[in-house]
Amino acid sequence: MKRLALLSLLALTPALPAAADMMPGYDRFDLMADHRARPVAASVWYPAALPTYRAPVGDGPIFEPTFAFIGPAVAEGPHPLVLLSHGSGGSADTLGWLSSGLVARGAVVLAVNHPGSTSGDSSPRRSVDLEARAKDLSAALDMLLSDPAFAPFVDQTRIGAVGFSLGGATALGLAGVRFDGAAQDRNCTTGPEAADCVFFRLGGVRFADHPGYDADARDARVTRAVLIDPGFGGSAVAQSLDNALPAMTLINLGREHRLGAVDVSATGNNLAGRLPGAAYVEIAPANHFTFLGTCKKNAVELLEMDEDDPICTDPAGTDRAGVHAALLDAIAAGLGL
Repeated sequence: MKRLALLSLLALTPALPAAADMMPGYDRFDLMADHRARPVAASVWYPAALPTYRAPVGDGPIFEPTFAFIGPAVAEGPHPLVLLSHGSGGSADTLGWLSSGLVARGAVVLAVNHPGSTSGDSSPRRSVDLEARAKDLSAALDMLLSDPAFAPFVDQTRIGAVGFSLGGATALGLAGVRFDGAAQDRNCTTGPEAADCVFFRLGGVRFADHPGYDADARDARVTRAVLIDPGFGGSAVAQSLDNALPAMTLINLGREHRLGAVDVSATGNNLAGRLPGAAYVEIAPANHFTFLGTCKKNAVELLEMDEDDPICTDPAGTDRAGVHAALLDAIAAGLGL
């Protein structure tokens, strides 16, 4: 009778969902990096082998969270790996919409909160250090590839970098592009590039005084890169463009609402045309902030009360969820997912 009862219970137990049909796995870890005085907050999103428990990631007063299983085993691989760099004043967790979408395409996504340029600690003098930002991701990659819980499931021949805004400049550095601080200081005096400089001028920054802006931050393990509205394209060193990673995709958000400082088309700094073999994608209607997460109800009012940037206000006719879907398609294509 006991055996029959057991068999009956097993028959009634629902089958576990396939990994491809599940929410992503998610975990946090402290990154110990030689170039940082304190641990760097890092996170990893990945295809889950089995469900654990469901929890919101990136929840706050402005953005809707993304749900994930916390700490499950990794689904059988190997999986391509994506290094993700947030923009100035952003954070890794608020880009959960993108990370979870890339996991649904089969990737593992590794991200950090870059010290000195995240929500609540963004400093002009620290944000100018592109080398340190790139090293954050290279060190995170070192750590993940030495972790027996993840390393066996990663395809080390398919490592990509994705960055938005200041994170776009960071990812360009990982792909071999170098920047000229003196050129950026000149760009800050006139023209569309000047919009990139307002925040830095508030901190009294001269780009030429910061060796981390000019440094070579290439990581030879990165095989593809996708840059969304990348900053500082006008100060990219021409010789480095010729020697940079050939498999790059540059994406501009908006057309008439495009931010001039990050316009990589022929109407702006033409970075897309100057990078040999680069692909160019334009998504409109949208603006720079449309890249950010889906906003909560009353977020616009909260931002206005705080006199903050209008990060939840899109141009008329924009469907932020639709733009996110188009971005996922373009990013996945650029990464070969």
